[in-house]
Amino acid sequence: MKSDSGRSVSIWMATADIPVPRELEQDLQADVCIVGAGIAGLTTAYLLTRQGQSVVVLDDGIPAGGETCRTTAHLSNAIDDGFHMIERLHGQEGARMAAESHGAAIDQIERISTEEGIDCDFERVDGYLFVPPGSSTEELNRELQAARRAGLAGVERVERAPIPDFNTGPALRFPRQGQFHPIKYLAGLIRAIERNGGRIFTRAQVKGVKGGSQARIETQQGPTVTAGAAIIATNSPINDMLTIHTKQAPYRTYVVGLLVPAGSISRALYWDTSDPYHYARLQRADGVHGTEAQAGQPLAHEVLIVGGEDHKTGQATDFDRRWDALERWGRERWPQATQVVFRWSGQVMETIDGLAFIGRNPGDYPNIYIATGDSGMGMTHGTIAGMLLTDMILGRPNRWEKIYDPSRRTLRAAGDFARENLNVAWKYADWIKPGEVESVDEIPPGKGALIRRGLKLIAAYRDASGRVHERNAVCTHLGCIVSWNEAEETWDCPCHGSRYDGYGNVLNGPTIYGLGPAEAEAPQRAETSGGGQEPG
Repeated sequence: MKSDSGRSVSIWMATADIPVPRELEQDLQADVCIVGAGIAGLTTAYLLTRQGQSVVVLDDGIPAGGETCRTTAHLSNAIDDGFHMIERLHGQEGARMAAESHGAAIDQIERISTEEGIDCDFERVDGYLFVPPGSSTEELNRELQAARRAGLAGVERVERAPIPDFNTGPALRFPRQGQFHPIKYLAGLIRAIERNGGRIFTRAQVKGVKGGSQARIETQQGPTVTAGAAIIATNSPINDMLTIHTKQAPYRTYVVGLLVPAGSISRALYWDTSDPYHYARLQRADGVHGTEAQAGQPLAHEVLIVGGEDHKTGQATDFDRRWDALERWGRERWPQATQVVFRWSGQVMETIDGLAFIGRNPGDYPNIYIATGDSGMGMTHGTIAGMLLTDMILGRPNRWEKIYDPSRRTLRAAGDFARENLNVAWKYADWIKPGEVESVDEIPPGKGALIRRGLKLIAAYRDASGRVHERNAVCTHLGCIVSWNEAEETWDCPCHGSRYDGYGNVLNGPTIYGLGPAEAEAPQRAETSGGGQEPG
């Protein structure tokens, strides 16, 4: 399948196809309209249609073509930021709700896969958390006690992770974690949604969401969807100008896939506590070029997926160094690894307090909902979103509602809030920086660079044929200066994570507009409803 979010190809994109729905050609009405066909949007659509709700799903690209196809698909109730941190920020009961909800999400994926007969390589595995070589294991002791207080009684300290050729030292074992093939899973969800009467549309770019007695979702192509409720599940909300974006930050994360002999590595999830951290898992090599087995013979290889080396979006250019570091980290622990067969990257939204924002959009009409802030756990947070939002729309109580409430204020996270927003403020200084090249003649095919012309910065891209395309370098969300991402051949905003292709077309929100003409100012944002455009 193709991706709508960059040049690189993940193992999921290379080994599965996704059904491509039809385009929206007329106005529609539904009980619920969902914007975004990633795991959060499609899970919500599936669960709502199971309850007899009329559902329309809109996506400006192909389903799962955004950040969902760029995950490493760890299914874990071991919180990315650690239970000791979650407990400090949300209290012991909040940590218990976090552990419970992520465990329930894994169960839900397993249940749906079984009930719908979706062959998505789902399996239960253990997860192992360990510290970098030479580091103190005190962090493991704190995390063990915090995890047990959060209700994970089965977590235990073991002498080492099951990596024979590398002594990790003491590790924490988290039982009954999971892994799966996300594109195979979502392809099955799409078939189930449509069988249940749900309607999914591609190439439907939303330009406005208005609440009221009925929500109105307006598309750039013209047709409008009217619904009792609207859910914005676009990785980063496109209907909120500022409120949520001050409480989360975009990060790029990197992944390599290395071939390993089948059966040579214990099937598990592996995580370290480095900063930036690393994580690994195995995946069957079915469909990976060069690994085909003869009929009746088992596959000779698997793919070791190693991820990490994160940085703020648009604020680093050493992409190859990060991929090389991941390869080196993997080979040091599993020397049986052979060639690298995949290198890709993705974008995660890190919230200031470690948990997603799922629920009613702050300051907006009560029938406008959002799901964002995956915090490195997109597959389980997306599934939690489906479960929680279904309950909220159907008027059923759900005890997770408070900890995921987008309006929450976590005072103990004030330091992270200030740091991330100072970083954003600092990036506005890019308005006065010099260009990266003096002339477009210096830009080779397939590359982009900023050029200063008087008071303006121009985002110039030379395509493979040699033609130069120039756009205004000002992000159309809140006016930061974009940065060229050579790894994905995209223009990335270093402030709130909006991303554009080389021609300036939108790939990722929060913006809904492409980069403006080189000679013009950035366009004004379309109208949305409620107070979601103002600081909360």
